[in-house]
Amino acid sequence: MAALAVTSLAASAALAQNQPPPAAVTVASVTEGSLATTVTATGTVVSRNDARLAAEVAGRLDWVTEPGARVAKGAPVARVDTRALELQLREADAQVARLTANTELLDTQLQRLTALPSGIASRSQIDEAAARLSMARHELEQARAARDRTRHLVDRAVIRAPFPGHVVERIRQLGEFVGAGTEVLRLTDTGNVEIVARTPVADAGHLAVGQPVTVRGAAKELTSRIRAIVPVGDERSRLLEVRIAMSGEGWPIGSAVRVELPAASNGRASLVVPRDAVIVRADGAHVFRVGKDDTAERVAVRVGNGDAKKVEVSGALAAGDRVIVRGGERLRPGQPVRVATEGAATQAAVAEAPPKG
Repeated sequence: MAALAVTSLAASAALAQNQPPPAAVTVASVTEGSLATTVTATGTVVSRNDARLAAEVAGRLDWVTEPGARVAKGAPVARVDTRALELQLREADAQVARLTANTELLDTQLQRLTALPSGIASRSQIDEAAARLSMARHELEQARAARDRTRHLVDRAVIRAPFPGHVVERIRQLGEFVGAGTEVLRLTDTGNVEIVARTPVADAGHLAVGQPVTVRGAAKELTSRIRAIVPVGDERSRLLEVRIAMSGEGWPIGSAVRVELPAASNGRASLVVPRDAVIVRADGAHVFRVGKDDTAERVAVRVGNGDAKKVEVSGALAAGDRVIVRGGERLRPGQPVRVATEGAATQAAVAEAPPKG
């Protein structure tokens, strides 16, 4: 009997030596919720204020801001030569002064006629003086309007920035003659930007203003929201425009980005696990669950809707089960595991889990 006991202990020791050591793994909790599938749309960072500023008066350009200059709202960015307009303004001032003096003279004459004793000035003389005074007043008002119009043209000879931004292009050069309406330069607001993305018209029913979306650029990622949806699709491409709100810092205008937009949702509560927990093989998908005795249990699952970080699954799992997120690629069923970062992974999974229902 003693020999048999020694032999059994030796076999157990040998088996323990041949068994691999516990594998260090990272786990996360299975949660309940529902996920919407996403569609990736190509987008471009654009400015919400981008204008080609035109001259309002004809003339020769005697100053244009250099490209790349940053200007404040209301700051001058170009100027048309105003010497001809200034001469017109002097003529208009002289005309107003002449007509003012004439009006004052006619007013004085009318007052004298009406002040004479009855019978000295006829009624027709008084009426004629009143008519001349009325006509003079109208002419004076017309001259004042012409003078104010010329002043307005002098003021508008200076092109001012309607919003803060950068001068990105000088369309007309210094010394060129421009007419009213001729584009002179392009001004872009680099601090007020958004993303313009286009998605299939068929997905319009799954989109709504305010929905969260994920934007990915060159080594950058941010979470933003849909600011506006243009509900008219292009008849050729069958795409409609979606505008995504964002900050302009670190995202140059013209940058190409990818936007993950909501596409569909099953509307039912499901089990949700991190996408990294699902292992796909030729015979199907599975996850490794940490059992009560800290061993790896292989559980076959079917994958449903998902996004870049999480995915819906169905199988012999329950909410609260611990699934292995890191370190499960080479595990074998029944292999002992050692949880390395359970707390951090579980908290992250709970924080990212979608609401139930």
